[in-house]
Amino acid sequence: MLYSRPWVHAPLMFLMSLTAVVACGIDTSVFGTSGPTSGTGGMGEGGGDGTGGEGGDDRPPARAERVDLLLVIDNSRSMADKQEILALAIPSLLRSLTNPRCVDADGVISPTQPLDGLSPCPAGSERTFPPVTDLNVGVVTSSLGGRGSDACSDDAGDDRGRLVRRAPGNTGDVNTYLDLGYLAWDPLAARTPPGERNGSNLETNLRGLLLGAGQLGCGFEATMESWYRFLVDPDPYATVEVENGEALLVGTDDVLLDQRRAFLRPDSLLLIVSLSDENDCSVRDGGVFYLATQIRTPNGDAFRLPRARAACDEDPNDPCCRSCGQAPGPGCDTSEDKCEEGPLTQDEDRVNVRCWQQKRRFGLDFLQPISRYVDGLTEPVVADRNGNLVPNPIFSDLNPADEISNVRDERLVLMTSLVGVPWQNIARRDAAGDPDLLAGRDAAGEPRGAFQSAAELIANDTWDLILGEPSRYFSDEDAFPTDPHMLESTRPRTGQNPLTGDPIAPPGALVGSNAINGTEYTTNGADLQYACIFRLLSPRDCNAVGSGEGCDCAGAPDSPLCQDDAGNFSAIQRRAKAYPGLRHLELLRELGDRGVTGSICPAQLVDSSRADFGYEPFVRSLAERVAPILNR
Repeated sequence: MLYSRPWVHAPLMFLMSLTAVVACGIDTSVFGTSGPTSGTGGMGEGGGDGTGGEGGDDRPPARAERVDLLLVIDNSRSMADKQEILALAIPSLLRSLTNPRCVDADGVISPTQPLDGLSPCPAGSERTFPPVTDLNVGVVTSSLGGRGSDACSDDAGDDRGRLVRRAPGNTGDVNTYLDLGYLAWDPLAARTPPGERNGSNLETNLRGLLLGAGQLGCGFEATMESWYRFLVDPDPYATVEVENGEALLVGTDDVLLDQRRAFLRPDSLLLIVSLSDENDCSVRDGGVFYLATQIRTPNGDAFRLPRARAACDEDPNDPCCRSCGQAPGPGCDTSEDKCEEGPLTQDEDRVNVRCWQQKRRFGLDFLQPISRYVDGLTEPVVADRNGNLVPNPIFSDLNPADEISNVRDERLVLMTSLVGVPWQNIARRDAAGDPDLLAGRDAAGEPRGAFQSAAELIANDTWDLILGEPSRYFSDEDAFPTDPHMLESTRPRTGQNPLTGDPIAPPGALVGSNAINGTEYTTNGADLQYACIFRLLSPRDCNAVGSGEGCDCAGAPDSPLCQDDAGNFSAIQRRAKAYPGLRHLELLRELGDRGVTGSICPAQLVDSSRADFGYEPFVRSLAERVAPILNR
């Protein structure tokens, strides 16, 4: 036996457990890199606005009058500050849809704007698109529990992919439409019964739903799987039961299906807005995948995953790269394997970085493939939990009894994300090539500011800067992002941002040494280096925070989050962080012009009157993207 404790040995006998996994449709010949929902890839990287007539698409333009807006909120312990900034942008976000700007014939914004969407524009101007008068808005969180592990097993750690309606501070629930979990904007009182007609109430209630998500959720952020569970999963399970070391998905979550059926109209513009400061950690459901988030053995010892075989050090994509819990691949050289040493040590397997470089470190990829989410947003059929292809709920009429019968095509599904990427990298650039959120030029040379469009990200080689080619990481040194701030690493990195020239600063340097992420810091293998940081609205004393509240400066580490302007480190957290959001970015790139990319690190939080305040650049980019669809 390779492992001394029987409980550890049994579930890690992957070859035994995988027999059941194969029955669920997962191809174990390339275990960890494919699954029942793997597809042909994405929508490509062509230009165009996604409304038809470009990129070889001969269909009529895609148009919508209704909008279903889903906010996907990371509610882990580092997210309170980012949730607060998004809450500040809620009025702009909603008004960009319900009260779009009035512009003159040259596209110049009118100095006087109407107070609401039902009021006319000033003489000589017109709206960029008709105001949305039929809007559903809901919130889901990144917390999906441990999927059978002992992590996140309480109610705070598992929102089950359902719409959340709790108010901030555990003060009850936010009032939602017919108590269905979402808000309904209905200024024309066209619904029966009518929805919300007061814009201020809509903003207040959405702010409540957002902040009510809290920061006590699961630290294994399943941001992608949470929206997939709510919108796409044909048969979301009700519970997970672990038998003989294998997680079994039991029953159907009828509550979630009822929420989906009420929220999602078949002909709406489906707009998903995701907020997360970490890379996605959407662990596969069922089988032995839950072990990726296991923390303790039944007797209380720390649970550690088995080692990867030696082939993983050279190339995680090598067929011989497997876990020591699996038999070696046919014809593979095992002479350099260290399986006899038993599981990884604590220093080698820190729980906080379990989702980092899994194939290289563990010989297995426990995460859902990106193709699952590309297919979920683009394909008419998806796989259920048994691997059977069934209609995709996003492209189905979930309520045939109502008056809506038209079904959207994929051009009416937009994925937008505020994630860990320096805003400097994705901002539009001025004539000198410098990032400029206020007057950066678009593809036509117009000074529009905000973030680059999908086509501009390609034209400017921005994807090489922030993402590279994830499928070839480690097998090709040129495949990594060219900006070292976007490299996932527990150790201090080196180099400089090729666009701005900002050099990576070593641990202990002055936080002002680097405008993007301050400095590197000493993680002791328990954390990753930051992609970007920003100054908090208000500093917080980590010695005085409440139980369970997030604070990054307890013990005064040499993190740039904890350094004052004189270079001293303390328990006062002055800045917030974000890690490289590589999986989020990979999905956005695959979606092409169906994706809108934003940075969770704002350029400034001092002057709210400026167009680069907080998440205003993202709201502007979003409004620019939806205008062709809503301009009917």
